[in-house]
Amino acid sequence: MTKKLKVIISGGGTGGHIYPAIAVAQTLQTQLKGEVEFLFVGASDRMEMEKVPKAGYAIVGLWISGIQRSLSLKNLLFPVKVIYSVVKSLQIISRFKPDLAIGFGGYASGAMMYAATLKGIPSMIHEQNSYAGITNKILKNRVQKIAVAYEGMERFFPPEKLIITGNPVRPDIVNAASKREVAIQFFGLNPTRLTLLIIGGSLGARTINQSIEKDLELLANEGLNLIWQTGKNFVSVKADLIKGDFVLKVSPFIYEMDLAYAAADLVVSRAGALSIAELQLCGKATILVPSPNVSEDHQTKNAMALVNKQAAVIIKDTEAKENLVKDAIALMHNQSLLTTLKMQIKGMALEKAAEKIAHELLKLRK
Repeated sequence: MTKKLKVIISGGGTGGHIYPAIAVAQTLQTQLKGEVEFLFVGASDRMEMEKVPKAGYAIVGLWISGIQRSLSLKNLLFPVKVIYSVVKSLQIISRFKPDLAIGFGGYASGAMMYAATLKGIPSMIHEQNSYAGITNKILKNRVQKIAVAYEGMERFFPPEKLIITGNPVRPDIVNAASKREVAIQFFGLNPTRLTLLIIGGSLGARTINQSIEKDLELLANEGLNLIWQTGKNFVSVKADLIKGDFVLKVSPFIYEMDLAYAAADLVVSRAGALSIAELQLCGKATILVPSPNVSEDHQTKNAMALVNKQAAVIIKDTEAKENLVKDAIALMHNQSLLTTLKMQIKGMALEKAAEKIAHELLKLRK
């Protein structure tokens, strides 16, 4: 009987770390025809403890969290948590006996990947953003390979270890372009009107939501279709609204994101790495409003990587309430610029990222 390959996958804290990790696991499962066993490792109080089991994989949680930006007594526990998590990671490795390890960022990934390299497990990390996270910068000299999604990452990592793979994206989103008619019917949109899609993540982007709510009347007067994912923390707009030619579809969460992208002529989004990868593969004209509440302002850096190639428009979070809706309306009426943005962002897309990452990881087998 063939011995199953054992792989530890670590990462979490945000969907940008979790979903690429799951996509790579699914790809490895397909490539190895099931002859592989996974163990995910995450932070015990973060969203991966729910999302990973839902995808069908086992996960172990570590007692680990990041440093608070404000002065907090919790920061005094950080060194204790790191030491504890590395020791627990070593115990996990001794029990599971992995052949390979791959980390996708986050503090849990830091502890586990540090332990894996101490044990001599062939290891790889994946950096989703255009500005490297602290965990991956710490691990850069310990792992054999570093997969990245942007050019120019040699300013953070040893060039000889780099492979440009892109960010893994769900297959249904990759194929979104062919679903426009289905999408318009699904959302009940007016097929003669342009569609604006607003997305701010599963929790909601407060500034984006407040900006849209403030100028909803302006959008209504333009006779657009508006699909608005508010996130679960924003509930002041509850009902769908049809006013003349204006169709408003509001939902805390959109499960059919492939159809939402298919229907959209313009997208307003935060600038998380996974969202950008989806927008690139779908070739969508986009206004990016980077979140100010992320480490090292990496969303602004992600956005500027597109803006510098005329592949997106950026609006600062502090300027969104004043400018977002007005700029979105102006852009919807500028067909030439919409076309340019679509072409440029599509040209930046990196396809088959999960397959490339899986292929490089398997090359590390002893």
